Amino acid sequence: MAYASRIISHSKKLRNAPNLLRHEQALLVRCFSFSGQPSVEIRSSQVLLRRGFSSSGLPPHQEIGMPSLSPTMTEGNIARWLKKEVEMECMEEGYLAKIVRGDGAKEIKVGEVIAITVEEEEDISKFKDYTPSAPDASSAADTGPSVSTPPQKEVAKEPVASPEPKVSKPSEASAEDRVFASPLARNLAEENKVSLSSIKGTGPDGRIVKADIEDYLASRSKEAPAKAKHAAPADVDYTDIPHSQIRKVTASRLLFAKQTIPHYYLTVDSCVDNLMELRGQLNALQEASGGKRISVNDLVLKAAALALRKVPQCNSSWTDECIRQFHNVNINVAVQTEKGLFTPVIRDADKKGLSTIADEVKQLAQKAKDGGLKPADYEGGTFTVSNLGGPFGIKQFCAIINPPQSGILAIGSAEKRVVPSSGPEQYKFASFMSATLSCDHRVIDGAVGAEWLKAFKGYIENPESMLL
Repeated sequence: MAYASRIISHSKKLRNAPNLLRHEQALLVRCFSFSGQPSVEIRSSQVLLRRGFSSSGLPPHQEIGMPSLSPTMTEGNIARWLKKEVEMECMEEGYLAKIVRGDGAKEIKVGEVIAITVEEEEDISKFKDYTPSAPDASSAADTGPSVSTPPQKEVAKEPVASPEPKVSKPSEASAEDRVFASPLARNLAEENKVSLSSIKGTGPDGRIVKADIEDYLASRSKEAPAKAKHAAPADVDYTDIPHSQIRKVTASRLLFAKQTIPHYYLTVDSCVDNLMELRGQLNALQEASGGKRISVNDLVLKAAALALRKVPQCNSSWTDECIRQFHNVNINVAVQTEKGLFTPVIRDADKKGLSTIADEVKQLAQKAKDGGLKPADYEGGTFTVSNLGGPFGIKQFCAIINPPQSGILAIGSAEKRVVPSSGPEQYKFASFMSATLSCDHRVIDGAVGAEWLKAFKGYIENPESMLL
C-alpha cells in the first residue's frame, strides 16, 4: 500500500508538471540548434517530459527528452550539463538520477531521452544501469516525417493487380514454383532482372504484387547514386571534412531558398567617383576626431537602407496569407569566417549615421569571427547585402535570397572605364561599380525592383543626399 501511494502521489505531481517547470532554478542544458542559431541555454520549461512509471522493478521516474528550441530544429548537440547526477532539482522532491546523453553528445533527435529524474533520493542508485526504451511510433511521428512506407498500402493495391491478365511464361512458374506472385509482378521482375526470391511480398498470404517490385526498384535506384556519390577512385587522395553545425544550417537554408523562391536578377552600374571623394573627406574628419574609418560598404549599406525606405515594397516578405511589409529597415551584412557564413544585422540602418553604421559593422564582424554572435545579433533582418567586390575583386555576381526576406543586394568591385566627356571627341576615366539585386517575384515585381535599383543608384552617385 505504501508503494502504491507513492505511485499515486507521483502521478499527481506529473499532472502539475507544467507549473513545476516554471521554477527559475531549473535543469539547464546548453544546446546547439539546427535553426541556424549558435549555442543557447535552455531551462527545463523547454525540455520534453515523457511520463514514466514503475516497470521492471524500477521506481517511478520521468524521462527528459531533447527539447526543440525552434520550429525548424530536428536535432541538437549537448555542449555541457550545468547539473550533475544526484543534485537536487527544482521539481519539488525530484532528483537527477541519470544523464543518458552526456557532455559533447551530438546529433540528438528532438524528443530523444537525455536524462532520467526520480522523486526519492534513495531511488537514484537503481538507475545506474538504466537504458531508456526506444521511442514508439507516435514519438517518431512527432519528431519528423516518416521515411518508411507502411505495408498496408500494398494490400490496398492488390485488388488492382489481381484481375490483370496472365502474361508470365510457363517456364517462370517452374523456376519460381515456391514463390507466390501476381502475373504482372512476375513480368515486371523479369523485365528488370529481379529475383523474386529476394523480395518479401505484402499481398494476401505473402504474395508478391506489382507494388512490391516497384518499391524494390525504387529503393535500388536510390541506393546506387548514394553509393556512387560517396565512392572515390582508388588512385585519388582525399580528406572527408565533417559538416559543422553552421555549414548544415547554411546548406539547408540556401537549398530551401533556391528551390522554393522564384528568383530573378537586376543589375545596374553606378559611378562611384563622388562616393569615393565624399568618403575621403569623411575619413579625414573621423581620423581627426579619433573615430573609425568609413568603408565603401558602410556607404552602400546606408544607400540600400534609404532606398528601402523610399521603395518599401522591397522591404517585405511573403507569407501564405499576405505580403508582410516591414516598418523597420534592418539590414543583414554577409560576413565570411573560418567557421562559415554569418549575417549579423544592422537595425534601423536608415535612421543611423555613417559613423554609427561603421562602428556596428566592425563590432558584429569581429563577434562573428570569434563565434560570439547571439540570436539578437542576426535575427529580425528585412534585407541583406553581400559584398564580394572590395575584399575579393569580384566584378559581378548573383546572390541567393536569405528567407524569409524578399531581396538581397550583391555588390561587385569598382573598375575604371573610359566614358564620353562634355565636349566632342573628348573622353575621361570614371570608376563604376556593379550591383545586382536578387528579387522574390512573388513579392517584388520587375518594375518595383527596377525602381529600387534606380533609387539606390541615385544615392550612390549623389552621396551627399544620404547626409540630408
